[in-house]
Amino acid sequence: MAGPLAGIKVVELAGLGALPFGSLKLADMGADVVRIDRLSEVPEDRTPRPHNFWDRGRRSIAVDLKDPRGVETVLRLAEGADAFLEAFRPGVAERLGLGPDALLARNPALVYGRLTGWGQDGPLAQTAGHSLNYEAITGAVHSLGPRGGPPVPPLTLLGDFAGGGLHLAYGVVCALLEAQRSGRGQVVDAAMVDGVTSLLGVFHGMESMGMMSDEMGTNLFDGGAPFYNVYEARDGRYVSIASVEPHFYALLLEKIGLDPSELPGQYDEARWPEMRERFAEVFRSRTRDEWSAILEGTDACYAPVLTLSEAREYPHNRERGVFLEGRTPPELAPTPRLSVTPGAPGRSPDWPGADTEAVLGEAGFSGEEILALREAGTIP
Repeated sequence: MAGPLAGIKVVELAGLGALPFGSLKLADMGADVVRIDRLSEVPEDRTPRPHNFWDRGRRSIAVDLKDPRGVETVLRLAEGADAFLEAFRPGVAERLGLGPDALLARNPALVYGRLTGWGQDGPLAQTAGHSLNYEAITGAVHSLGPRGGPPVPPLTLLGDFAGGGLHLAYGVVCALLEAQRSGRGQVVDAAMVDGVTSLLGVFHGMESMGMMSDEMGTNLFDGGAPFYNVYEARDGRYVSIASVEPHFYALLLEKIGLDPSELPGQYDEARWPEMRERFAEVFRSRTRDEWSAILEGTDACYAPVLTLSEAREYPHNRERGVFLEGRTPPELAPTPRLSVTPGAPGRSPDWPGADTEAVLGEAGFSGEEILALREAGTIP
């Protein structure tokens, strides 16, 4: 595979959601990622599991981690790896015999990436949770919602993916650079609560300067500002405007036919509700596509609000190749785009464990050793 991480070997203990998203970012940039699936996941008929694009770009082996021979197999793979990724609760990997001390003893230059919601320590470290819970204690959830209404769950974008998987991939790449310089490995403790909090840094700063209130739906970027908001069009679909700067705002008013002399000042916050009602009335006068014909491609800072399926067909996304052609279900192109080593989407494994023999052979296991593991039921 092409990409700036070509030659980097990663071993990933299979996990859910955020972890495979993080390892996808590494694989898309050229890393050779081997995922270790549970032996129980191997289908009897060896049929591929339903395709998920974030499974792509890595080979799969299946190992019984309750068998000491399976643990030793993983330890041997880690000896030749640059990074190892896991997303268990704190202490689980250690109980399996695959914690950082065990692996770094075998490979002192190894980067050991750990992804959790709460982190490796703290009062909640051993508690079950999901993305919404991790987002909730950061202040993110309380910042999203209409004025006077309840907070709104932000999908799992902030916790699982931005604060989790992407945060992990960033930390692993940083640690890989250090390992290449010093030959010294280390542990990357990627906690979703830390990642989401880091994303909120600017808003903590705004609050400390008196530029943001705790009341939802009253601030510049949370729907409080009428010129940074979403409005319903005549056909029940929606449009977005984000005309924050005065010159962009002036252009917006011109395009939608509003006289600035008949409106409050742009940053007269006390009269934002009044201004928002006027904007809502105007945007209800045309359909979403009619507004696109007027505003799209101008500096009024406008975009139609699209569904996922509409986003796949949107001309800008299609021209930039955001979605890969000829792949079903839809797959996304690797990002960010590098001019010299841009990375490439890899294939997905045929079925969990499909690459077991090939991967072990490359790692130095003899044919007799592989056969013995198979006969013992440690591998498929």
